[in-house]
Amino acid sequence: MIRAKLKIIVASILCSTICFTSVFSSAAMAATTAATSTTAATTPDKAYQDRFMIMWNKIHDSNNGYFKDFTKDGKTLKVPYHSAETMMCEAPDQGHETSSEAYSYYMWLEAMYGKFTGDWSQFEGSWDSAEKFIIPSSADQPGMSSYNASKPATLANEYPSAKQYPSKMQTGAQVGSDPISNELKNAYGTSDMYGMHWLLDVDNWYGFGNHGNGSDTSAPSYINTFQRGSDESVWETIPQPCWDLFKYGGKNGYLDLFTDDNSYSKQWKYTDAPDADARAIQATYWADKWANEQGKNVDTDVTKASKMGDYLRYSMFDKYFRNIGTATSSPQNTSEHYLMSWYYAWGGSANSDWSWKIGSSHNHFGYQNPMTAWIMSNTSDFKPKSTNGQSDWAKSLDRQLELYQWLQSSEGAIAGGATNSYTTENGSYQSYPAGTSTFYGMAYDPAPVYADPPSNQWFGMQGWSMQRVAELYYETGNKRAGDILDKWAKWIKSSVKLTADGSYQIPGDLGWLGQPDKWTGTATANSNLHVKVKNWTTDIGSSSSLANTLMYYAAGQNKYNKAAFDGSYNGLAKEILDRMWNKYQDDKGVCVPEEKDFSRLFNQEIYVPNGFTGTMPNGDAIKPGIKFVDIRSKYKQDPDYARVKAAEDSGKHPTMEYHRFWQESEAAIAIGTYSILAPELPAIGGLKGDTNGDGKVDTLDYTALQNYIVDPSKIVNVGNSDMNGDGKINSADLLALRKITMS
Repeated sequence: MIRAKLKIIVASILCSTICFTSVFSSAAMAATTAATSTTAATTPDKAYQDRFMIMWNKIHDSNNGYFKDFTKDGKTLKVPYHSAETMMCEAPDQGHETSSEAYSYYMWLEAMYGKFTGDWSQFEGSWDSAEKFIIPSSADQPGMSSYNASKPATLANEYPSAKQYPSKMQTGAQVGSDPISNELKNAYGTSDMYGMHWLLDVDNWYGFGNHGNGSDTSAPSYINTFQRGSDESVWETIPQPCWDLFKYGGKNGYLDLFTDDNSYSKQWKYTDAPDADARAIQATYWADKWANEQGKNVDTDVTKASKMGDYLRYSMFDKYFRNIGTATSSPQNTSEHYLMSWYYAWGGSANSDWSWKIGSSHNHFGYQNPMTAWIMSNTSDFKPKSTNGQSDWAKSLDRQLELYQWLQSSEGAIAGGATNSYTTENGSYQSYPAGTSTFYGMAYDPAPVYADPPSNQWFGMQGWSMQRVAELYYETGNKRAGDILDKWAKWIKSSVKLTADGSYQIPGDLGWLGQPDKWTGTATANSNLHVKVKNWTTDIGSSSSLANTLMYYAAGQNKYNKAAFDGSYNGLAKEILDRMWNKYQDDKGVCVPEEKDFSRLFNQEIYVPNGFTGTMPNGDAIKPGIKFVDIRSKYKQDPDYARVKAAEDSGKHPTMEYHRFWQESEAAIAIGTYSILAPELPAIGGLKGDTNGDGKVDTLDYTALQNYIVDPSKIVNVGNSDMNGDGKINSADLLALRKITMS
């Protein structure tokens, strides 16, 4: 049908108007008002800055419910919720929990606010809040001075299924030594760790309270959920307090749900999400740079970020400090893989008489942050105090870029990751299946860490991670970063749809086939590794991070590779941001209604081992056969519960309108990024006939315009395609372009 339509258009070059005004009007107007010189781009700069401020004010409007205030030491501090709404189960299993992810976006949002206003008090407040509430203090981690770096932790096997837990503590099993503990202690004068725990119960919804004291609600409660293997989805988790004093749960609190030991002690434990800490450092870099440009400084917070980065090196080590490639015939002589792994963790006795630390064996491309690696290794303000911190981060920068090269699919998208602990029903550190591709002795893993749903299915990981690569490219001109982006961005341009109703579609879920070639130090075409877009979405967060990435990539091209500069990338970023702004604004920010499957809230059985009995703080029973909602009965009091249950009972999924803090912040930040970078770039719509935005007018542009007229979801530079300047894209423009390209 499309081929027939194309024949008709090409054969006759119809004189009648074939006008797609609903698709073109906003972009054509933007191309027209962008004028013809770079200096004129200051007009959209102010417009997008104003949009950022509108978003910032909505996020900070107390009526919109993004924050909860706590008063500490006479100072009121804000804690961001995961979402303004509460009926939600994602990574946090209730909307008024929060995460280190949300905190890192809080810092980034306030950094950009400081850029536009010169007021750095909000940024300083974000760090003050983090130090009070999500970075455990010395009082939150007693007994770290008892840590023995030569015996960091006792090994407990990981298994795929929650039904194989609790995992037996393997006293005497091989573990390595911790090589950075003493240098950190010497550098900072303390045995305490310094990083954000990943999850807080802001409203004390579960009732664990501060330090496991249910009545203490003076601060958010440190909690955890995921503990039992890659097949454990959020719907199958059992929430537990980070401080387990055996007040809740069973006779041993919650401990014997996860580990099988001879005896149990009251204890505390925290888990760091490295991508969030790295994002906090990244945000602080920009705050430092922008404040200095204003003759101001955020030096106190830079010192905190540098310290956080020094401790973040724990994520560069195998979980039990075993040598990299330990399951191969030739392991390396180091336990440091130099990548941003999925977590690091630490814990100890409530009586202060023992403590432990672990890294992580599992590395997801989506958690990598080469921008932060460059910041920590190449900028004097962020230079770590430890002996080897700067050199470790320099090696990490190189290793992370290699990981992207190794995992880049034939089409351009980035595949899963690598693990040093291949996990089966027999436990951790198993031999790799024959033919498994490897990266420095670690096995390719298409979905690192979790499989329900597969961790590299969500497109959002692409934008999150590649945004950091794009920032690195923009700041440094790193050639490898540019090469990775060149291929990735071409895939993106072919995968985004601009729709006739003024909206857009970006990839939603991805499917993967094959594996990368074995890494030998040189990037290959990876002809056996493929990606396919399974469905499309208008997800606010993913769309915003994609637009942010494209802007930094285009600006990097313009700085370092003008001959290859392609204005269609910043043009696409503008289209996404404009369409989001024009179509999806509401009183709280931006929002796309979404159908949510809540069936597992009512139907999902949570595995509890036979013999375990206990209770949640509100009295909900923990026993074999329980469902998700059975240990979260407070959901029945949620204002959306009745509507959600009625929909699921009728066989339908409810439509929800969510305002996730990270998504709203991501949208604001992307808009602000456009405001900052657009004046650096050639104005959109500068070369008539350059339909594909590659800086030339040739037959490729003619073909692109043909395809666009047939299928308006195809991406073109609208301003360049309107050959006669009438605000319409139709066969008259195709005829005008044909005369140029065919002459």
